[in-house]
This record gives sequence, structure tokens and C-alpha cells, in this order.
Amino acid sequence: MPLPPPAAPGLPLAEVDTPALVLELDAFERNLRTMADAIAPLGVRLRPHAKSHKCVEIARRQIAAGAVGVCCQKTAEAEVLVDGGIEDVLIANEVVGRAKLARVAALARRARVSICVDDALAVDQLDAAARAAGVRIDVLVEVNVGADRCGVEPGEPALRLAQIVSGSPNLRLAGIQAYHGAAQHIRSIEDRRAAIAAAVGKARATRDLIEEAGLACDVVTGAGTGTFMFEGASGVYTELQPGSYVFMDADYGRNSWDGLPRFEQSLFIWTTVMSAPSASRVVVDAGLKAHAFDCGPPLVVGWPGVEYARPSDEHGTLTVAPGARAPALGDKLRLVPGHCDPTVNLYDWLVGVRGERVEAVWPVGARGAFY
Repeated sequence: MPLPPPAAPGLPLAEVDTPALVLELDAFERNLRTMADAIAPLGVRLRPHAKSHKCVEIARRQIAAGAVGVCCQKTAEAEVLVDGGIEDVLIANEVVGRAKLARVAALARRARVSICVDDALAVDQLDAAARAAGVRIDVLVEVNVGADRCGVEPGEPALRLAQIVSGSPNLRLAGIQAYHGAAQHIRSIEDRRAAIAAAVGKARATRDLIEEAGLACDVVTGAGTGTFMFEGASGVYTELQPGSYVFMDADYGRNSWDGLPRFEQSLFIWTTVMSAPSASRVVVDAGLKAHAFDCGPPLVVGWPGVEYARPSDEHGTLTVAPGARAPALGDKLRLVPGHCDPTVNLYDWLVGVRGERVEAVWPVGARGAFY
């Protein structure tokens, strides 16, 4: 059961309870427009990744801005999105286990749901679930194009799996998933471009091999916020899956973006100074349970010389450099999360603000939907 929201529309930002996840709507809306403008000349479809926001309202706004649908990672995420009226959802991941596959098949009665596979046994189980539900499910063969995570190897191994999918009576081979997640945070433009060029080569060769075998490979999907322009301009990818562009975070901020579309930081953790024990140290109420630390600490906005030094469960200790102005007890600060996706998963609500006033409060409906 979600907790009550920390704010209501019309409330001044200064009165929003903390810790809260605050979305600056002007910047968020500009990010939607920037992505739409960037995608338009490329002749590819946009299918944003909802794992970043886990929010039906944001998915609706992405579709209104031109996306064909969304993708997600987990069955439960797909269920929340379909329940919220999203009609086209790709589970851009493997789903294993009869119970989960039965849920996927049940969703396919209500919306266009597609899914990835990288193993023949998973294909057999998915086909059985689709048969039991009386549906036909679109399937993408996931190809390892460099991330060395999930995915069958490119070329002949991918072709063999595609043939198994194509021969399954309750499945339809839609194409391939070719996402290079490890490339998204390569810092230099040149190195990111080179990593994606290698991925494009593997995706192209695999697509061509599948088509030469007489099978359709209509969809080549993948890409992320750090690389989508490279995949989009490749002539191979038909669909792009960036997610973090709506929010951004400190880790993406460390990338080089020269010559690429720039997205604004729109997502912040709103936190209160709960203790000011010395001139060099203050403590805020946003600790480990308020933001993800896998990509490092958050950044403090608007307080030169003040840095987030260390977290504990419910506390964040900030250091104040000599001569810098220290926040006082009760002051509220914006923090830029190190990694937006897992940070969002810690909150029940997104507080949308325009200027210094709350305009909307949106539920993070797929919070915790990792099963």
C-alpha cells in the first residue's frame, strides 16, 4: 500500500515533506521535445524504457510525444503499464518460469506484449504458455552485441534460435534485441561511438543471416540515452530504447556529450537539513534508503563548497569547505541522484513542480515491480 504523497498540487515547494522525489516539469517537458526532435530525422521508432521512471503518467506523455510504446524489464512492470492503459509493451528481457510466463501470456490478451529470449528451453515454455492462453506472442531473439550479459551470440547461434522461434506455432519472430548496455556510460564520445559501431556490425550480420534464411527480421531494437544517436543513424536499428533521458543523473553527467543532443537534469531528491553540528558538517534526511549509491554519491545543487560525503541508513553527511556558506537547520536542498533508475524505485510518488510550486503528484506505480 503506497504511503500518502509528500505534497499536493498547489503547495509551495518549500513545504514539500522530505525526502521527496521532485521532477522539474519544465526541464522534463523540454527533454521529451529534445528526444522527439532528435529521433525525427533518423527514420526510426522511439520505444522509451519505462524501467527508468516506472510511472504510467510519464509513459503516457512519452507516447503523446511520439513514442510507439514503451519497454520494461520485468513482468510486474508490464502488468502495471498495461493496467494503466499502455497498449504496446516490450519486455526487453528474458522471463523464466511457468508462473511468470503465464502472466505474460495473460497480458497478451489485453495489449500488444512482446518479449525477448536467448534459450531454446525458454522458447518452448513461452510457446506452451501462449498456447494455454490462446494468444500469439511476438518474440525478439536477444543477441549479445558486446555487453556480455544476456543474449545468444551473434551470427549462427542467433539464427538457430530464430528458427526455433519461427517454428513455434504460438509465437511470431519479430526480430532481434541488440542492446549494448555497457556502452552507455563510456565517458568519451569516440570510445562510445566505437563500441556501438562494433555492436551495429554484429546486429547487421545477424539480421542479414536471419533474412537470408528466409525469415523475417522486421525489428532491430536497442540503444540507450548515452548512445541512441549512433544506433539511430546506423541504418540497422529500427527502434530505440533510451530511458534515463527524461530525468538524467550524476553518472550521465560525467559523460562527454559533444555534438550530441543534451538533456537537462530534471529529477532531484528534495531533502532537509536535520542537524548542523558544526561549521564544517551538516546532516540531511536523505541516506541510503533515499537514493542509490551504485554510481557514487549525489551532487548538492546550489551550495558551492558543500559535498555529500557519506550516507548511513537515514542520514546523509555533508561536508562544508572552509569559507563556504553552510546550510542551516531546516534548510531544504536539491540533490542530483547518482543513478536515477534505482533511485526512483525507492519512492511511491513523483512530485512535479513548475517553478516553486507543486503542479502534479504522480504515483510510481511500478515501484518494487521486480518479479
